Amino acid sequence: MGKRSRPRVGVLTSHWSTGRRVAFLAAILAVLLAGAGFAAYVTTGGDRGSSPAAKPSTSGSSVRPGSSVPTSGASTGTVSPPPRLSDPLAYGRAAAVMLWSYDTRATTRDQQLAGMHAWMTAETKYTDWTSIQAQVPDPLLWSRMHDQAQYATATVSAAHFPSAFKQALAEDPAALTKAYIYAVTVTGKQTLAWKDGGGGAEDRSVTLAVQCRPSADCALVAIAPNTAP
Repeated sequence: MGKRSRPRVGVLTSHWSTGRRVAFLAAILAVLLAGAGFAAYVTTGGDRGSSPAAKPSTSGSSVRPGSSVPTSGASTGTVSPPPRLSDPLAYGRAAAVMLWSYDTRATTRDQQLAGMHAWMTAETKYTDWTSIQAQVPDPLLWSRMHDQAQYATATVSAAHFPSAFKQALAEDPAALTKAYIYAVTVTGKQTLAWKDGGGGAEDRSVTLAVQCRPSADCALVAIAPNTAP
């Protein structure tokens, strides 16, 4: 643990009940076995951890009136662009680093959202943007984080397919070809820093839904709690 000269401002906690985890697992299996989307499950931010910090980055974007989805062509600031990968585990690792990294010194909240949205699949039948944008604090909290010059970097230690996903796939291998959506659990560490030498670090874990069609680069579908080891 790094030193903590003052309490950090940007904290976003999200604890999932057993019922919600079961609901998400049911949705994952529905996608695998019936090609259904993720709209049925309930999400509250989707990240596990003792006290997860906000997961912003840097990008400049505008938001359509009445919509939380950034408009196309919006600036993304310092948020990392999505990599061109065909391996769901590799994409999951990269997406987790993106979600756990941010810099309020150089990035606005709208820019953060625009940068994150660039990672999403264009197939709206499956995408769950709500679960991704829930990782970004509200405008007031973001401004407080900016006042404290708060930023975060991240590293990934491992990525794997949850056992429930592997079991479902083993029982019906052909089901994956309906949507090509993979469940990927990623673990790592987020390091925080803010002005006057403040800082700290914490372990992170998240399960992502990643779409990797054979003829296209991988894309992010949703963020959710861990479903299984």
